[in-house]
Amino acid sequence: MRDRYVKQLEQLRREVLDMGMLCGKIIVSTYQMMFAKEHVKETGEMVLEMEEEIDRQERKIEGLCLRLLLLQQPVASDLRQVSAALKMITDLERIGDQAADIAEIIMTGKTAVLEEETELTGMAQTAVKMVNQSVEAYIDQNLGTARETIGLDDEMDGFFVRVRGQLVRRIARGEPDGEQALDLLMIAKYYERIGDHAVNVAEWAEFSVTGKHKGRQDPEDTPAKPEQPASVPFCGLAGNNRVLCF
Repeated sequence: MRDRYVKQLEQLRREVLDMGMLCGKIIVSTYQMMFAKEHVKETGEMVLEMEEEIDRQERKIEGLCLRLLLLQQPVASDLRQVSAALKMITDLERIGDQAADIAEIIMTGKTAVLEEETELTGMAQTAVKMVNQSVEAYIDQNLGTARETIGLDDEMDGFFVRVRGQLVRRIARGEPDGEQALDLLMIAKYYERIGDHAVNVAEWAEFSVTGKHKGRQDPEDTPAKPEQPASVPFCGLAGNNRVLCF
């Protein structure tokens, strides 16, 4: 019985690693689509197939976690690892969804990348790095890697602010490619959200080691946040009549 339990835990780690690797691969594919001169449709279809596989992996891992919880009743660090995996796969599945959304924008619109190329490249590369590191932190039970991933969130936010500023200026100037700019802005927003989900994964990896999760702090342990000035959103009409606000 104990040998079977250990094998199930090892299988859980392998399945989470496989799901994380596929999430990294799907992000790379969306970036390749954006700059590809040909075979965009074929790559997009491959992205949609990978998104479906990520969904299947989520269901498979969820079933494995529930069997472990109900039949093996893990405790201590094992319980934290199973509980963390159950939470992490939700964020990994959403990463797949958002990558598929990026692919659909590229397949249905025109996303000519101009001055934003360097920043969007940075966003895609940082997103892949954050996803890979967050999953590795869980597999290796490495607090340093988890916290490094969480720290990359500021870098991702910085990329998005710069891309948004560049694209908004293009739209404000009334350039003829305004619709393309809105599509690129939506793609940048999806990359930023992928980064946010990677942070969530890293925080659950941290929980699997320490038993503490930032989202579950006691009020007395949470420092008061300074008041932030209200921001005025920028809204516009993107491809397929999508209304976007940032």
